[in-house]
Amino acid sequence: MSEPRHSDWDPRSETVQADQVAAYDAMRRRCPVAFSDYLQWSLFRHADVMRVLEDHETFSNAASRHLSVPNAMDPPEHTRFRRLIEPYFGPEAMAEFAPTCQAIAEAVVDRLPADGEVEAMTEMGQDFALEIQCAFMGWPTRLHEPLRAWVRRQQAATLAGDREALGELALEFDGVIRELLESRREAGDAAPDDVTTRIMNETVEGRALTDEEIVSILRNWTVGELGTISASIGILMRYLAAHPELQARLRADHGLLPAAIDEILRLDAPLMSNRRVATRPVEIGGRRLEAGERLTLLWGSANRDEAVFGDPDEVRLDRDPKDNLLYGAGIHVCPGAPLARMELRDFMDALLDATVDIAPLPSRPAIRARYPAGGYSEVPLHVRR
Repeated sequence: MSEPRHSDWDPRSETVQADQVAAYDAMRRRCPVAFSDYLQWSLFRHADVMRVLEDHETFSNAASRHLSVPNAMDPPEHTRFRRLIEPYFGPEAMAEFAPTCQAIAEAVVDRLPADGEVEAMTEMGQDFALEIQCAFMGWPTRLHEPLRAWVRRQQAATLAGDREALGELALEFDGVIRELLESRREAGDAAPDDVTTRIMNETVEGRALTDEEIVSILRNWTVGELGTISASIGILMRYLAAHPELQARLRADHGLLPAAIDEILRLDAPLMSNRRVATRPVEIGGRRLEAGERLTLLWGSANRDEAVFGDPDEVRLDRDPKDNLLYGAGIHVCPGAPLARMELRDFMDALLDATVDIAPLPSRPAIRARYPAGGYSEVPLHVRR
């Protein structure tokens, strides 16, 4: 840096962490490109985030200290791996997985009490995310509880900023994946024909993938899925409980669900941010960044920008979907978006079919998640079937 930076805000302050959405709304108006020691440059406005997404030469995705395929790659390397990955989420793959996805959604929802309380994050969101992800990957059900415990420890270490613990947890997770790979290699032709086995047999530029690349792909898919799908379930259930008119409308017409899900998750982000790094000096939002400085794209703010969406809290089912950054935009748009959309649609279909009412518990309000998580850590609700 050419000069010391002065902090514009503290992303870890109790005020911000207690309600990230409200804090980011305020920052978007007060200081839309803000510096902090913790996040370096944070971008709050939709236009600034879109500029970064569309200029991958100036704003590199290679912001991770570890191999991350293809999340932390730039073209042409990124392009080669995206070409390999996208068919796993294409129409044919989604059609093949659809019956399993629907069955798991219905089974999870069927555990709801006939008339009683449920904590939507752990009892619905986490259960669904674990079971659906293991099924998609072809992993055994015996991994559900170890993965649940791993996610809990990983979230605690992230909140504590414990880099040593996070490193150990990463190695532990990689070890689980390597065991799955080894068991398939030992099985040879008898290995299951599932997503994990297929990834193992992929090639890029005429060569086989390394184990490090395979582990990175499977880690990114799994860790990202477990966090965002469970967060999405909590957000959606809490929102419908708090808005009985929309809940009734969706019960009457499930065809509105795809637009409603994307819109609710626009105004309350399940994934709060992503990172980039400047490759050269650049000015954005009236602030000058030097080469090598890091940026945090705050989806939880950009998707609530009044300049694009008007009243950010108004749910409108006729919005232009191209403005919604729920799954990102540009060359790094989330390849797993078709799977996530199918999973959330199937879950909400099952939920609305199986219940007659979802209501908040006034004595037990939902508790917001703390950065870097989005959504809620607890969503106590009352359900009636």
